Amino acid sequence: MSRTFYPLKKNYATSFKTLYKPIRIAMNTMTPLESRGNRPLQMSFEEHLKALIFFHLQEHTSAQHLLQVLEEDEFARSEIAPKGGIKKNSFSEATNTRGLDQFMFIFEEVQKQAAHVLPNYHPKLGNLVAIDGSFIDATLSMQWADYRKGAKKAKAHIGFDLNRGIPRKIFFTNGNGAERPFVSQILSPGETGVMDRGYQCHEKFDLWQEEEKLFMCRIKAKTVIESYHVASDSIVFYDAVVLLGTDGINQTKKPLRLVGYEVDNVRYWIATNRYDLSAKQVAAAYKLRWDIENSVKAFPWSSS
Repeated sequence: MSRTFYPLKKNYATSFKTLYKPIRIAMNTMTPLESRGNRPLQMSFEEHLKALIFFHLQEHTSAQHLLQVLEEDEFARSEIAPKGGIKKNSFSEATNTRGLDQFMFIFEEVQKQAAHVLPNYHPKLGNLVAIDGSFIDATLSMQWADYRKGAKKAKAHIGFDLNRGIPRKIFFTNGNGAERPFVSQILSPGETGVMDRGYQCHEKFDLWQEEEKLFMCRIKAKTVIESYHVASDSIVFYDAVVLLGTDGINQTKKPLRLVGYEVDNVRYWIATNRYDLSAKQVAAAYKLRWDIENSVKAFPWSSS
């Protein structure tokens, strides 16, 4: 019995070429993937990446489904598959020995291209980067991941450009990987990290200020140094310079600004070293992160 495929869209060739154009540009400066042994590569990095893009673009149901299309479809056979075709074992080998450095390079280069093209929707708030850690399912080839009983997870540490709606940077660790150390690596000068309560660490707050990293982080405790006026009809009910934590135990050495606001009967406390924004703008910036997090959690692959 012949296999039934999902019908291919009429414009899939155009869609593929449009998606692949920025990647092709990025490959001009990429270090080529070379074989790790005496056997030549059965698929070049470019051929492998093309096949994976085509796989997701056409919503193929399995590797076998993809390989059959690469053999039978005229466009896929001429533009996606290697000239001599590709068999299942060779495709599996290419996937297991994929060029991780090359994949990361392409991601970073395409992100830079996108950042120059996409509009900045929130220029008055500065460059905002939502920072979070998210669990992902680990495969058997990910030997570095966390393989505790019933928890085969790796963790992605992500910096998400809130101004343009695209991911900026990504790092991977095992499932037990700590999230706070990646803040310094994710943030570039002039960017503001927007983080949830899991990132509250008074020692890190001091460190990030010493590194001149800007941040907004939802927190819990405070010691007031100086208060600012807050309008009675505003969602903002608190705006002050504070020290966080308990004196002599875990109190921050450097003061921070703390903004408190309320939405739908939920109170939010945001610690930040952004003094150039109004309290309402600080609240608006954190809401952008909240909206993105809720959107990401709606996807079935998310397990954060």
